[in-house]
Amino acid sequence: MFDLSGKVAIITGSSRGIGRATAECLAKQGAHVVVSSRSQESCQPVVDDINAAGGTAIAIPCHIGHEEQLSELIEKTVAHYGRLDTLVCNAASNPVYGPSSQLSHEAYQLIMNNNVWSNLQLAHKAAPHLAQQQGSIVMISSISGLFGTQMLGAYAMSKAAEMQLIRNLSAELGRQNIRVNGIAPGLVKTDFAKALLDNPKLVQQIERGTPVGRVAEPEDIAGVVAFLASQAASYMSGQTLVVDGGMTVTDPIL
Repeated sequence: MFDLSGKVAIITGSSRGIGRATAECLAKQGAHVVVSSRSQESCQPVVDDINAAGGTAIAIPCHIGHEEQLSELIEKTVAHYGRLDTLVCNAASNPVYGPSSQLSHEAYQLIMNNNVWSNLQLAHKAAPHLAQQQGSIVMISSISGLFGTQMLGAYAMSKAAEMQLIRNLSAELGRQNIRVNGIAPGLVKTDFAKALLDNPKLVQQIERGTPVGRVAEPEDIAGVVAFLASQAASYMSGQTLVVDGGMTVTDPIL
């Protein structure tokens, strides 16, 4: 039920962090993966490592903020592999760390475009190919979309919108045999979370408030992506799984 042999998966933002761990994990499960990020140079080391380990991977650069590149990502994948089974929307932007009073209109538009609009567009561009394989879409959201935040306002808004996008796409694409789900990680050790990880006091506070007692590794999220992409999750759609070590269910006072 967890075997992905022969399946084809695109993972955006997969040159590092959660995206890279996901590409490596899916490849180990037998999938042919498309590593995608802004440049060939950033993707190629991941491709080389996967192929050297016995997997199958190619690189197709794509800037998620450019709609024509989203189309090319899908078209080139299908041209190379002949099919598409899974789309993992992992790439995201967050150029602002601070209160919403400091948020510019330009930054807001960038965040919403890259984190919501691009995923909407990519999902619909992939849908005709996914429908042929009873495929799936997995979006990497965030627990920041579940509660108020003083420092990640626009990013949190985009992730809350992404969770609704997951529900909407599940309703729209379900009759085409396409499942759509998401993952809302807690704090993960990635370059993307550097602003948070560079605050030792905050990290210690999160570790104390997380039942498993640690910050997540990218591989902790990648395994859940593999589950959602597999036959084991064949009756799951429209859901966003919280993967945060239990942080959001813990009483902060205790």
